[in-house]
Amino acid sequence: IASEISELGIQLAGVPAPPVAFQFSPLPSALIVSPRDTIRQDANISLELDIPLEQKIELENVVESDLDVSALVVAIGGLGTYPTMVQESPSLNWVAEVVAHEWIHNHLSFRPLGIRYNESPELRTMNETTANLMGKEIGHRVLERHYEFLIPEEPVVTGESPVEPPAFDFRAEMRETRVTVDELLEEGLIEEAEAYMEERRIFFWENGYRIRKLNQAYFAFHGAYADEPGGAAGDDPVGEAVRLLWDLVDSPREFLQIMGGMTSFQELQTVLKGYSTNP
Repeated sequence: IASEISELGIQLAGVPAPPVAFQFSPLPSALIVSPRDTIRQDANISLELDIPLEQKIELENVVESDLDVSALVVAIGGLGTYPTMVQESPSLNWVAEVVAHEWIHNHLSFRPLGIRYNESPELRTMNETTANLMGKEIGHRVLERHYEFLIPEEPVVTGESPVEPPAFDFRAEMRETRVTVDELLEEGLIEEAEAYMEERRIFFWENGYRIRKLNQAYFAFHGAYADEPGGAAGDDPVGEAVRLLWDLVDSPREFLQIMGGMTSFQELQTVLKGYSTNP
């Protein structure tokens, strides 16, 4: 991973800054808190290890009842401490992506974007989407160079045998759910939005996606990882803007340099306007 980062030119005196360092470690769950009338992460609190599911549910219920908010305890795959903490996994591809993702957070912690991570939901989405895009790029390069046999084969598409769409498109269905919830909340229909989310949770469960709880906090957490269109981010323009910059720049290094210097979503929009006026 360090070699690929250096190959991309993201280094100081020939090595990544900071050096790539991680350890496999059990990870705490996180308590996510969002208002009920809008989707926004107001708190992300690390919990003690090995809390039973019953206690997680009890904690969610107490927080929601006492504070009139939406709460959800979520599992995480990595934590941007130093060295990075990463959940152990048999998937080398996943491990490479997560280690690279968390290294990007370590790298950005010295840059304006990372320093301002918690200042707004837009900046959090910009951080996480940047880390996801870069993590996947670096992880894929690691596999290409050292473990090519682990790269999944892409299906061959011909005129005679078009690829069939999936029987159940999770990302499309989740996007539809998020968009509808946003519309209901904008109209002030909080209870209707919550009833709708429960209906959709059951729908996802019946189609093989075991979502324990689908609420505002769920979208506040998962919607920030917007490196692909749709999904829990819905029609949030922030992730779309980050992806657009990714497509416009000449290299991952340039992308990270530009994103690292960002201090607001408005600044990202201004940069994108510059690209549109200078083809």
